[in-house]
Amino acid sequence: MAAVATTLVIDPVTRIEGHGKVVIELDDDRNVIDAKLHVVEFRGYEKFIQGHPYWEAPVLMQRICGICFVSHHLGGAKALDEMIGVGPASGTYLTPTAIKMRRLGHYAQMLQSHVTAYFYLVVPEMMFGIDAAPEQRNFIGLIEANPGLVKRVVRLRKWGQEVIAAVFGKRMHGLSAVPGGVNKSLTAADVDRFLRGDDGLSSIDEVIDDAQLGLQMFYDFHDEHRAQVDGFANVSALNMCLVDDDGNVDYYDGRLRVVDEQKKLVREFDYRDYLDHFSEGVEKWTYMKFPFLTDLGRDAGSVRVGPLARLNVTRSLSTPIAAEALEKFHAYTGGRANNITLHTNWARTIEIIHAAEVVRDLLNDPDLQKDDLVVSPGADAWTGDGVGVVEAPRGTLLHHYRADREGNITFANLIVATTQNNQVLNRTVRSVAEDYLGGQAEITEGMMNAIEVGIRAYDPCLSCATHALGQMPLIVTVVDAKGRVLDERAR
Repeated sequence: MAAVATTLVIDPVTRIEGHGKVVIELDDDRNVIDAKLHVVEFRGYEKFIQGHPYWEAPVLMQRICGICFVSHHLGGAKALDEMIGVGPASGTYLTPTAIKMRRLGHYAQMLQSHVTAYFYLVVPEMMFGIDAAPEQRNFIGLIEANPGLVKRVVRLRKWGQEVIAAVFGKRMHGLSAVPGGVNKSLTAADVDRFLRGDDGLSSIDEVIDDAQLGLQMFYDFHDEHRAQVDGFANVSALNMCLVDDDGNVDYYDGRLRVVDEQKKLVREFDYRDYLDHFSEGVEKWTYMKFPFLTDLGRDAGSVRVGPLARLNVTRSLSTPIAAEALEKFHAYTGGRANNITLHTNWARTIEIIHAAEVVRDLLNDPDLQKDDLVVSPGADAWTGDGVGVVEAPRGTLLHHYRADREGNITFANLIVATTQNNQVLNRTVRSVAEDYLGGQAEITEGMMNAIEVGIRAYDPCLSCATHALGQMPLIVTVVDAKGRVLDERAR
């Protein structure tokens, strides 16, 4: 292995759920020797929750994130369902109203979160290019360039937020998912408002139309920049998500399915048995662990989760417009899994449509207005242990809790999408570094942003707090093999 001559450090500031640092090592010819993503997430919540009454978990633990709070709320609630004796082991299940209310809120979050990630973070770079000035390459620049598009996007996101507020009682960090069910249902006025529209609020027909904007924009961009998009960070990995009994993605419940690059089944198992299937690797240069399927080893057993993985795993989608788009997505790779990092954005636009269609169908279900909200199995059904898994917008999310007989939490474990994707993220960073930085005499702003583009494809939470203003605040330091600073660039 060649000696390391230069080290580039891309060091973003603290983020919503952590901060990241990219270290790129170059040899004397400025070829990339290695590239690593160091992500530090604030994991204190797993300790904070210990000693709290079990029923506080869905409310407290969702505050880990200001974006995927619904997923954390529901992941925690599902774990507590099992803790009180609701689930397959007992034969006692949630009521139809409770399940459908939770699903409604979850798919509404999928809609609004994907709209944020795609239109606020991705589209400005599609429209202006990653080499464009930061003053232009942001959502404000998008407003100036296409105010009509932005108006529809804001209206679409607002609609999703209003559904979340109606389901959970608040637009952020809601309260309605409780152990054994929910504490509220929808009124007839709620349903009518979302289906027919209201002052400043879209009708469901307008929502379905606006939900298709992103997909058409991706098609147009892909047609014009096919080589650039398809050549950006092709990264191999297994793909994992929750599936239903037919083997199709289910964002709220199911079994975990893993497929390989040929879409052949590698593993399918009950998520409650996750400890029997996964191990975690550690590295001295990062606090974040590397989950992998134990019997396959760390390299071969690492998995990808999130929009791209879900559409690689699923055979079909249950709603017509999204199902048609999925067929085109699958046909593009000839039946193989899609490993193209920027096709995550393609997958995300299909999921926007699917989420909107599912929400429409649920709003037309009369069960949402019934009052059969909670089941209470009784003290004898108490298990003191529960695992809950959902598909968060960014990927598979797991909550695991244990509590004593007094109902106080003694153990908490969370495996979030960023952790699941850690190995694949590092492969992506290295691939982008090799393509954009290797052999170059000067490190440009566009090269730096290319690294961020690769990261954002998997986890926009690492960048959304600052990238909405056009760029991450970064300090790039170039040092030689002896650690002497040769150059430094800040933005």
